[in-house]
Amino acid sequence: MIKQLVAAGMALAMACMVAPAPAAAADKIIKIDGSSTVYPITEAVAEEFQKAKKGVVRVTVGIAGTGGGFKKFCRGETDISNASRPIAKKETDECAITGIEFIELPIAYDAISVVVNQKNDWIKFLTVADLKKMWEPAAQGKVKTWRDVRPEWPDVKLKLYGPGADSGTFDYFTEAVNGKSKSSRSDFTASEDDNVLVNGVAGDKGGLGYFGLAYYETNKKKLKLVGIDGGKGVVSPSSKTVMDGTYSPLSRPIFIYVSKKAADAKPEVREFVEYYLKNGGMLARQVKYVELPANGYKLAQERFAKKKTGSMFVGRQARKATNYLPRLFPSHYCHRVVIFL
Repeated sequence: MIKQLVAAGMALAMACMVAPAPAAAADKIIKIDGSSTVYPITEAVAEEFQKAKKGVVRVTVGIAGTGGGFKKFCRGETDISNASRPIAKKETDECAITGIEFIELPIAYDAISVVVNQKNDWIKFLTVADLKKMWEPAAQGKVKTWRDVRPEWPDVKLKLYGPGADSGTFDYFTEAVNGKSKSSRSDFTASEDDNVLVNGVAGDKGGLGYFGLAYYETNKKKLKLVGIDGGKGVVSPSSKTVMDGTYSPLSRPIFIYVSKKAADAKPEVREFVEYYLKNGGMLARQVKYVELPANGYKLAQERFAKKKTGSMFVGRQARKATNYLPRLFPSHYCHRVVIFL
C-alpha cells in the first residue's frame, strides 16, 4: 500500500513538473494588417518592439492592402490597421455597425514613385497628363504601346504594374491622376505585394509601375525612377521634395488606426503604439520614409493618450486642413494635401 502511495505521489510530482506553464508570453499577440506601403515601417517597429519586450509579446503584420485591412479591422479581427490613405466614410460606417471605435494616427510621409525598366532609354520624365493617358479607363484597349502615349516614343508594348483595388495607394494614385478614386483601366498586372510589382517592371523593358517610394529606395539597382511634372516643372520624389511640397500631387501622409477596445483591454497594444510614436521617426528614416515634423509625433502621442477617436478627414473637403491638421502638417504641405474619401 505504502509503495502504491509513494508511486502515486511520484507520478503526481512528475506531472506537476512537466505541466505546461500558465499562458502568458506566447498569448500576448498584437494583430496588425493593411497597407503594403506602410508595412515596412510597421514591421521595423514591430521587430524592435519585440526585441525590447524580450519575446513576451508577438506582433504579426499582414499586407491585405488598406481597404482589405479596414475590412478585417472593422470586423474586430485586428488590433491595428495600416493605411496609406485616410479611412473612408463607408469604412467608418462599417466600423460603427460593429462597435469598433478607432484612434487615427499619422506616422510618416510617403511619396508614390513612378518607375520604368532600366533599359528604357526614351523616357526622361512624365507629366500627370501622360500618366492619365496611360491609366484612365478610356485607355483600355487603346493605349497599348509607348508610342500611343507620345508619338516620339518607340512602338514598344506598354506593360503596366500597379497595386490592386484594395490598396490605398491605388485609391490615392487614381484620384490624383484620373480625378476619381478607383477610376482606372483594369488590364494591368495588379498585386497588393509591392515586391511583385518591382520584379514585374524590372523584368519587362516596356514596363511601368507605381508604388511607395520606400520600395524604390530598396530596389533602385533594378529600376529607373521617373520625375513627374505636376505643372510646375519636373520633380523627383525624395525626402526633401516631399517635405517642401514640390513633389505634387503624388505625396501623402500615412497612418495607423488603433482599435480603442484593443488599447483599453490589452496593455501590450498601448505599449506598442507608445513605442511606435516614440521611435517612429527614427525607424521611418531607416526604412526610407519621410518622418513627420518634430511636433508631429508629440501631437500624435497626445491624441493617443487622450484616446481621441474618429477621423480628422472624413466629411471634410479635399485641400481643407482644419483644427488638428495645421498643427500636425506644415503649412507648405497642408494646403496641397488631397484627401481621398
